[in-house]
Amino acid sequence: MGATNPSRTQHCDLLVIGSGAGGLSTAVTAKKLGLDVVVVEKDTVFGGTTAFSGGVLWIPGNPHAKAAGARDSREAAREYLRHETGAFFDEAAVEAFLDRAPEMVEFFERETAVRFVPTLYPDYHPTAPGGVDVGRSILAAPYDIRGLGADMARLRPPLQTITFIGMMFNSSNADLKHFFNATKSFTSFAYVVRRLAKHLKELALYRRGVNVTSGNALAARLAKSALDLGIPIHTGTPARELLLEGGRVVGARVSGPDGEREIRARRGVVLASGGFSHDVERIRQAYAHLRRGGEHLSPVPASNTGDGARMAEQAGGTVPIRYPQPAAWMPVSRVPLGDGRVGVFPHLLDRYKPGIIGVTRRGLRFCNESESYHDVGAAMVEACKGERETAMWLVCDHATLRKYGLGYVKPAPMPLGRFLRNGYLVKGRSLAELAQRAGIDAAGLERTVRDYNPGAARGVDEQFGRGSTSFNRYLADPARQPNPCVAPIGEGPYYALKVVMGDLGTFDGIRTDVAGRVLDGQGGALEGLYAVGNDRASVMGGNYPGAGITLGPIMTFGYLTARHIAGVESLQAPAAKELRHAA
Repeated sequence: MGATNPSRTQHCDLLVIGSGAGGLSTAVTAKKLGLDVVVVEKDTVFGGTTAFSGGVLWIPGNPHAKAAGARDSREAAREYLRHETGAFFDEAAVEAFLDRAPEMVEFFERETAVRFVPTLYPDYHPTAPGGVDVGRSILAAPYDIRGLGADMARLRPPLQTITFIGMMFNSSNADLKHFFNATKSFTSFAYVVRRLAKHLKELALYRRGVNVTSGNALAARLAKSALDLGIPIHTGTPARELLLEGGRVVGARVSGPDGEREIRARRGVVLASGGFSHDVERIRQAYAHLRRGGEHLSPVPASNTGDGARMAEQAGGTVPIRYPQPAAWMPVSRVPLGDGRVGVFPHLLDRYKPGIIGVTRRGLRFCNESESYHDVGAAMVEACKGERETAMWLVCDHATLRKYGLGYVKPAPMPLGRFLRNGYLVKGRSLAELAQRAGIDAAGLERTVRDYNPGAARGVDEQFGRGSTSFNRYLADPARQPNPCVAPIGEGPYYALKVVMGDLGTFDGIRTDVAGRVLDGQGGALEGLYAVGNDRASVMGGNYPGAGITLGPIMTFGYLTARHIAGVESLQAPAAKELRHAA
């Protein structure tokens, strides 16, 4: 692809394109195994989608669960994955994941700055065969990003809409409970005051919070590990095209602050660019609700435009859309931030709270609102199949709104006025008035509430069984009994908030073998080209079995791919015949 200019050429063993958990876990492992590694990142900040995430990893048999005496088995986890992935069960990949994921955790905690803590998250479908109520999900430990030194400024900030004046909350339920109870408990009030005081001091000194949690902590810890090992992370340096010689990928042409140059990699190139959530043409083909028209708002970084998929295809790889659910769905709302700016709010918590229901434009409930974001998103797509727009409205009464908040609207004592003025929140004195103002069928909404309330007053969701699993109840309100997820819609005024479809990343992606080698249409491995993270098709087959099913496999397969590239791991591709059958 053109003559090489020696003065504009850099050499290394391995080039990694992308700086999220997939790229950095691969880079760190490879460096630990003696390879000379370079990381390039399109954005001006590192951390990728990981920095926006909850920072949870789903790792059956993880050392933290074992230390806590959690009751689980590899056989149960395998049964659960077989049930969850259905027709897309990839035996070789699942076996590799279950065998090596706990080892990956031990490696990173032993050899790097990465640390985890246990969580109480149930599997998302704990009553399914092999499901468990606790033990498989772990969380990145909080981190003081001053440990990054001057590179602290290059860490991607957390998603603005899920922070409070820039302050992060832990993904664990315990942290948020104090904020919800601050006006009712002196202990919680004191906790919140301490957190706020510390955060305001950090803002004054550093113009950002320095004690980060969740995915921001994981991204920071991985970056710290890479930088301490001497791995350069070149931000603001997009990869433009792969370099091929004799049918082998030998590097990439990149452009950076100093212009264009070639980075030639003796062992190969790893694609870790974050998937194709913002590749407008590809998602229009992949997402059913976009094929029929409608809105999609993804909160993942805008730079996730499918660069890895495009480069893989140019080299002869394939990116088939196979999964019925090609992305990790996330119901989101559009938040007016002022000055023409718009934020995307992921509805991670409000749907679980008692007294909040979700309805379609016809005013009808269509699912158990306390299931996972992915399950609710899939139900939205199905419920709106005959309509141009895929949307739901979260509805509640005044007391519920002030107690729990709704979307970007915070609980009391935070004011509501600006959200009513900018149209984010709709208010009505009666359900009929609310429906008319929100564009919902009034008769349908009134009938839905009338049918829902008698059972809800007894703590029963007669239509969808809300609150029937440990996962439903995990993010609800334990003070509400007998069912922490269910309460009737009470006296007005009433509120509605429009929710549309978004995603947390793509599930479909580049076809690879277990080792991460990119495969061509006949199932053969392309020499020198690998894919990890959301660039690689998910082992979960388009389903979402539990908290951390994205990051858990991402770091595990990043670890295994690096070991394969370094020559210490032999992971074979499945037979081409099997690949053609699966496709």
